[in-house]
Amino acid sequence: MPVYKVSIVVAGSDHPGAILNMSRPPKIGEKIRLGTREFQVVEVLKLLPPRGDFQYIHATCRAVENP
Repeated sequence: MPVYKVSIVVAGSDHPGAILNMSRPPKIGEKIRLGTREFQVVEVLKLLPPRGDFQYIHATCRAVENP
C-alpha cells in the first residue's frame, strides 16, 4: 500500500503548515484537521515521481472559518 508524504502549506494564515504521511492523497475541497484547526484543500500537486511505496504530494489549504 503506498504512503503519501504530503507537504501542507496554509495560504493567508500564520499557521506553519505540516508534513503528513497519509494513506491516500488529499483531494481539492477536502477538509484536513491540523491540531485543533480545520483547513480546506484548494490545490494538489505531485512533487516528484513515486519512489517505491512513497509518493510525494504538495497541498495548498485555506483556513475554514468556524461560525
